[in-house]
Amino acid sequence: MQEEPANGHPLPDCRGLRTEAERFTDWTIGALFPRFSANQAMKESLLERAVERLERILTRIVVSTRSESVIRTFLENLPEVKRQLQTDLLAAYQGDPAANSIDEIILCYPAFTAISTYRLAHILYRENVPLLPRMMTEYAHRLTGIDIHPGAVIGDSFFIDHGTGVVIGETATIGCNVKLYQHVTLGAKSFEMGENGALIKGMKRHPDIGDRVVIYSGATILGGETHIGNDCVIGGSVWLTHSVPSGKTVLARAAITDAPLTKDRMTNSDLDCSAL
Repeated sequence: MQEEPANGHPLPDCRGLRTEAERFTDWTIGALFPRFSANQAMKESLLERAVERLERILTRIVVSTRSESVIRTFLENLPEVKRQLQTDLLAAYQGDPAANSIDEIILCYPAFTAISTYRLAHILYRENVPLLPRMMTEYAHRLTGIDIHPGAVIGDSFFIDHGTGVVIGETATIGCNVKLYQHVTLGAKSFEMGENGALIKGMKRHPDIGDRVVIYSGATILGGETHIGNDCVIGGSVWLTHSVPSGKTVLARAAITDAPLTKDRMTNSDLDCSAL
């Protein structure tokens, strides 16, 4: 018998739903990059199986009349997701001297698993599909230690080096050609409470990161009003709750002073994402 919450609307039957979401994720990524799939089926076969699984999931968590529209939108966006992932792969190859090939990045780098899953989940998040986008990114989180909320907005050529412990919040935005290292947090400051003591939801809580920004390991950047300008470098272990102008380097001393220790940094025009 299906449970009912206080508002009287029935809850979805969640039995086995997480496993269904994981299979859908794996099959869709396999369809985008069939040569690397554990299942050696043809691309079309994997995609058909993924769509069938998506339809099965949607019938359990959304109004049936919406399923067709969600599936159509998802399929229409797959070419754009693959294009973005190709820029992410190139960014990883160009940004890591230890990367010997694109194949190595796809097969070995946790960032590829996390970012590809995020980009697929983001389509469904934009379509207001409940549960499924979060289950997909939490699957990647469990596999990689990289936690990207499906609501975040991330531009082309995104690379996470090493990756363990990275957290990117729901309302964060990240520009093009951004590189993060392990244990970076793009998070929220203290949460605003309503008159009844409950958290106020739906607000901008997480920072905005400009283009061509590098954020080194252990940096924590918090707050919905915090903006990191283009071409900035954020040093390791920095704690930031205020904005930084474009072209600045922020060092760890900023964590214990009222004003950041900054210095001008030359812009590398070769990293302009418009050239990709």
